[in-house]
Amino acid sequence: STTDGASEFFGYMGVAAALVFSNLGSSYGTAKAGVGIASLGVIDSSKIFKGLIPIIMAGILGIYGLIVAIIAKSKVDGGSMANGYKILAAGLCCGRSSLASGLAIGVAGDAGVRAFAQTDAIFVGMILIMIFAEAIGLYGMIVALILAI
Repeated sequence: STTDGASEFFGYMGVAAALVFSNLGSSYGTAKAGVGIASLGVIDSSKIFKGLIPIIMAGILGIYGLIVAIIAKSKVDGGSMANGYKILAAGLCCGRSSLASGLAIGVAGDAGVRAFAQTDAIFVGMILIMIFAEAIGLYGMIVALILAI
């Protein structure tokens, strides 16, 4: 290759970025919402299973990064610098979007689960907030797949 490995470097940095940032968002969302679950369990332990929804949604963010990383890895071929930059952009797009989504899920999930401990009326609102927060990561994954394919 005429790029002396630079395109592979940027391509693999994109693969790593997709996985690392997505898992950072997933772990933050899980940890933050998990604190809310602990608080919920103290107030009303019968609501714990319904309160796990933010944690499940945060876990999906890591899967987004895994999907993009696997697809992007198959596209790192030692070609042009443009290909390396394209894979880097795809990885950053998915990873950073999932990180932002994980922050939103963590903060809103913690508050939502604590509110759910007090009243059942907030449950549907909490779910809607979680869906819109999750959509941020999904949008990033879709754009990353368009870039990587």
